[in-house]
Amino acid sequence: MTMVIREAVEGDYKALCGLVDQVDKPHRDRLPGRFKAAEGPARSRDFFFKAISASDVGFFVAEIERSLAGLVHVVVRDAPDVVILVPRRYAVVDNLVVRADLRRSGIGQALMGKAHNWAWGKGATSMELNVYDFNRPAMAFYETLGYEILSHRLIKPLDAGDQDRGHR
Repeated sequence: MTMVIREAVEGDYKALCGLVDQVDKPHRDRLPGRFKAAEGPARSRDFFFKAISASDVGFFVAEIERSLAGLVHVVVRDAPDVVILVPRRYAVVDNLVVRADLRRSGIGQALMGKAHNWAWGKGATSMELNVYDFNRPAMAFYETLGYEILSHRLIKPLDAGDQDRGHR
């Protein structure tokens, strides 16, 4: 099994939508108030075409025997110009997915390696990503790559009773 990591191209669109839907489904299942099924392809052609042509976006695929096995989508950003923030350039992994039947075969690690190298080449000094708390396998995977928890994002649904409880 020979794997090639390469930049995504327009001809990958249909296969990319299939991969992205594999990562979207658990989010829809676990958080239906936040995520819903697309009424068509998982992402628009415009979304993919803008991503693969932008200089601050890395969109890479793993290909095995002419079939897409995974993807990583990473974006380079600069810290906002706020007096308390140290100026820095960093990269954010927007999406990583490996085809379900090929997980735990080194594809995710290879894709993340490509993302790290690409981001370093763009001047980024760190990588960031977001993982929902229910996705323990993803958290364990990222920890094996050296990622650490930086913060916890909390959420509280509001209802009409919150106005009367004096919460400020």
